[in-house]
Amino acid sequence: MEEATREISRGISSHYEIEGQVVPERVAKAVKAVKAVSRKRWKKAKGSTDPYHARLWVVGDAIGEACWLKGHAAGIRRKAPAEGKIRVDLSLTELLQLSWLSHLGFQHMMPNYRGFEIHRFNGEEDAREGAKAVARIESVIPAKERPFADLSVQFKNRQKLICDWWQATPDRLTA
Repeated sequence: MEEATREISRGISSHYEIEGQVVPERVAKAVKAVKAVSRKRWKKAKGSTDPYHARLWVVGDAIGEACWLKGHAAGIRRKAPAEGKIRVDLSLTELLQLSWLSHLGFQHMMPNYRGFEIHRFNGEEDAREGAKAVARIESVIPAKERPFADLSVQFKNRQKLICDWWQATPDRLTA
């Protein structure tokens, strides 16, 4: 019994051991308890749980928990942004909006830009989605690094541009 427990632990240790650390304490205690039980002769009483089975359940539980903790920790590390980086979750629509806005902004920064860009907002809702996408990017810029003090002012200015353009006025031509 003791040898079988050792072989099982050794076989799956790569799934729960963390490099440079010792075997988790709970696993070590459970294996030690199996050794203690295996040295004694037990007579199973009718209706009682076999002491070997009870200790093996504890070993299995301890190994399972250690494996889960190792996997959970790896998942947390994978999800976390790298040192000095910021992670932003964007929908496909927001990403496409930002792509076009970035491209347009890049073109306008070129000294020889003389063109007229083909992509425009399809309507008021499309413009509002673009404004939200830009606001999401701006919101993750650390406050001390922002080129403007108040995020809400930037957002309201964009919303005003949208409202002014798509406001229903009978005497104005629209694009």
